[in-house]
Amino acid sequence: MQTAGVEEEFRAYVRARGPALLRAAKQLTGHPLDAEDLLQSALTKTYLAWDRIQDRAALDGYVRRAMVNINISQWRRRKLEEYPSDELPEVACAAEAACGEVHERLEQALQGLPDRMRAAIVLRYYEDMTEPEIATRLGISVGTVKSTVSRAMAKLRTELTSLRHPL
Repeated sequence: MQTAGVEEEFRAYVRARGPALLRAAKQLTGHPLDAEDLLQSALTKTYLAWDRIQDRAALDGYVRRAMVNINISQWRRRKLEEYPSDELPEVACAAEAACGEVHERLEQALQGLPDRMRAAIVLRYYEDMTEPEIATRLGISVGTVKSTVSRAMAKLRTELTSLRHPL
């Protein structure tokens, strides 16, 4: 395949699927800028493997798997960057929650979850992975996956209920 043809085919794929892939990256990272970096890294890996990917219908799966793998690698290497404080920071006004769109409220609630909980929820419900697959991917036991997903769902329910019925 010619280089110009490969580049144009890749550009067309990114134009068509980029927004959906960016939403998935935001759900994985919880931060818009981190999501852009994650997607860029995954797309770089995809471009380098473009000639080896025979099934073009599986491209989304390839990119999503790359994002999950990269995110987990970064998550495992990350050092503790948050420290407890006696003073609570100011709470930003949640403009998206006021719009009433369910997916925006859900994304906001997902962002509030700790990294492992968010990763478990995204892998389970967005990537439709089984508990054993998630356990392998995150390097934890199946029991830990079950309890993590259960606690994360409880937190999401509480958060979404409080957004619907503010005190």
